[in-house]
Amino acid sequence: MPQMPGVHVGALLRARTEALGLLLELVAGGDGLERLITSPHVQKTGLALAGFHEYLRPGRVLIFGESEIRYLESLDGPARTSALRLALTHDVPCVLITGGFMSPGELAVEAERARVPLLRTATPTPIAIAKLSSLLEDRLAERIILHAVLLDVLGLGVLITGESGIGKSECALDLIVRGHRLVADDTVEIRRRVETILIGTCPELTRHHMELRGLGVINVKELFGIASTRASKRIELVVQLERWNPSREYERLGLDDELQEILGLRVPLIRMPVAPGRNIAILAEVAARNQLLRTRGHNSARILADRLEQTLRRADSASALPVEPDDEDDDLETEGLP
Repeated sequence: MPQMPGVHVGALLRARTEALGLLLELVAGGDGLERLITSPHVQKTGLALAGFHEYLRPGRVLIFGESEIRYLESLDGPARTSALRLALTHDVPCVLITGGFMSPGELAVEAERARVPLLRTATPTPIAIAKLSSLLEDRLAERIILHAVLLDVLGLGVLITGESGIGKSECALDLIVRGHRLVADDTVEIRRRVETILIGTCPELTRHHMELRGLGVINVKELFGIASTRASKRIELVVQLERWNPSREYERLGLDDELQEILGLRVPLIRMPVAPGRNIAILAEVAARNQLLRTRGHNSARILADRLEQTLRRADSASALPVEPDDEDDDLETEGLP
């Protein structure tokens, strides 16, 4: 089932945001670190400080930039306390002061009283909003866990699915030996980003590892080098392995495009029958190459079908033309008559 997780403010502080250039420090309100951020969209509404609290949305980080801080400084003590107290009574997970501005004393006091974490960063407001939104979009993305294998094949994210024991890991290992890169084996965590993108990753516990029946667990990174793995990859093709069924009609031309829905998005699907003598890894690689051509507007099956159709039309047109009598044949037929 898809999950829509929230992010605790404490988890946000521990999320190594300095790697994104967004160093956060806790100023006040440490008792509220369990508050949940449920939306990746921040809010920066100075109107809330002026009494228009209907503009505040629950679950969103409240940003105090230069304009908000300057407005608070323009108020006298009692008015500043009243404005902050009213603003913080709403379901605001935390307040973030951007640009390195100092917090007014009343803001720290009211944050402690309301148990609302007060954070500060030296990053300018526009950059801080962009970086924080990107981080929250990743943490709050709708996600699902699938039993599959994910690889980077020629730059294309290929998700290999199929029933347990059908050979997904063996196929992936063969692709790794051929120079492609492993993202996740057995357990793939998929999250939806920016409405149209599916990103697959591996749980931290099993990252770089594969389970092969008869061999056990191996570390792909240690065996084949760091270039044989990657942390995440966009999913652009699904190869579903199926046991060969002699009574079933399989796709022969590739004219019918199949799609698989994951988290509401449709991904191109290739059904690959597994049978003795078929090299599934090579077929999966060829499927990835063919999909790359299709994304560039080149559909080999469609081009061949169109060419065949044009040839048949020309043949039909030629056979439909009336046959003109040959004058030379007529002369031969009448030769010798009186």
